[in-house]
Amino acid sequence: MNTIKVALGVFAGIAIGAIGGILFAPAKGSSTRRKITHLGEEYSDELKEKFEDLVGIIADQYEDSKKSVISSIIKK
Repeated sequence: MNTIKVALGVFAGIAIGAIGGILFAPAKGSSTRRKITHLGEEYSDELKEKFEDLVGIIADQYEDSKKSVISSIIKK
């Protein structure tokens, strides 16, 4: 679980840095908004992918635990 927290912290830091860099860069407002929208979509897609991976890991662990409990019940 600690690795997940570190990964989310790094991801949040990168996102904040990228948005801050765009906001303080000398560009037209429409161009900046387009860049922010594009970055938001990229980060959203990446976050969805990470969440799906996390759900898969949890589902696998659940199934392993369930099999372990069932096998221990059967042995008794």
